[in-house]
Amino acid sequence: MSFLSEYHIDHAQPCLPLRPTQVWTDPAALEHNLRALGARCGLGPVGVLAVVKANGYGHGMLAAARAFLAAGAGGLAVGFVEEGILLRREGLECPILVLGGLVENQIPAYLDYRLEMTVSSPHKARLVQERLRALEAADGRARRARVHLKIDTDMERIGVHAAGGAAFLEVCAGLDRLEIAGVYSHFANADHADPARMDAPLARLCELRRQAGHLLPAECRWHIANSAAAARRPDTALDLVRPGLLLYGVQHSAEQAWLPEARPALRWTSAVVYFKVVEAGAGVSYGHLWRAPCRTRLATVPVGYGDGYPRGMTGRAEVLIRGRRCPVVGAICMDQLMVDLGPAGTAYNGDEVVLVGSQADEQIRVEDLARWQGTIPYEILTGISERVPRRLA
Repeated sequence: MSFLSEYHIDHAQPCLPLRPTQVWTDPAALEHNLRALGARCGLGPVGVLAVVKANGYGHGMLAAARAFLAAGAGGLAVGFVEEGILLRREGLECPILVLGGLVENQIPAYLDYRLEMTVSSPHKARLVQERLRALEAADGRARRARVHLKIDTDMERIGVHAAGGAAFLEVCAGLDRLEIAGVYSHFANADHADPARMDAPLARLCELRRQAGHLLPAECRWHIANSAAAARRPDTALDLVRPGLLLYGVQHSAEQAWLPEARPALRWTSAVVYFKVVEAGAGVSYGHLWRAPCRTRLATVPVGYGDGYPRGMTGRAEVLIRGRRCPVVGAICMDQLMVDLGPAGTAYNGDEVVLVGSQADEQIRVEDLARWQGTIPYEILTGISERVPRRLA
């Protein structure tokens, strides 16, 4: 099932039963976060190129894109051309930059769907030029491709090294089928404890702009700042910022709240589907990794690692039931997990279970799941399976 299919449901009409496990996305929180980050970096909403790749960081790509544009974002960025095509097919007409490496057979799709491509070498720039000329020779229709040129300042992923950047810009400026909309790079250490780790790559890009910026159109925009850079170092903003995580109200970690006013936009919930009493010593789930220390009460919840609730959190995860934090016990299964309610605890079938979000006065954040799993919040968010329905809060 496509991750856009849930938005085709007519919510005013009865529909087929949905799983009790669902992700709820709050568009108002997304809009608030974009405006807050735009203000922090001094560019306003229009200076934000909102990143919605990987299904909008798990929030639902279309819902996130629409919210950010409603807040005034200057455009969107995606990881792959297919993501850009999906947004165009849903009627979005804003600038859409594809951040991933360019593959030759994708060039016609970029043109057909008016997507901005990342050109990361002189070879790829000439490839685009040749392909567009070949298309023109075939049908007589002149075309130009909107491109952003990628400079590698310290990431060693894709892009021309900054030292060779001036020659690269000169080559691209001489190709008449390229409409150069931007030049950009990416920080490898924006989230490092020492923000000075951004100094050298920023200086490399700014020096290239000083040396060779005159070769490019006046409207060409330069950008390097991701979420961490935009929030921590507004001087890195240049003409655009390209944030992801903070737009969704998620911080790098609980200890590093770089945009404290950001509001989490995702709530992940399920429901109790079974309740039982187990005796002291009873083993629970695969391998009996947990045994009841006393007679206690368990609830079963229909969510597991098949939904992106990581098995590696076994023995550490907690959920909220009836406003209380309750430990997940036993190995997390593919489709289900068990929760210890305690000897006096209770729950009814259908009671809400909060995996991420607030209930009563308690809250579980994405950052908590990342800590329990020993990973980063990005992996938790993007790991939520497409089989979990996305809904608007």
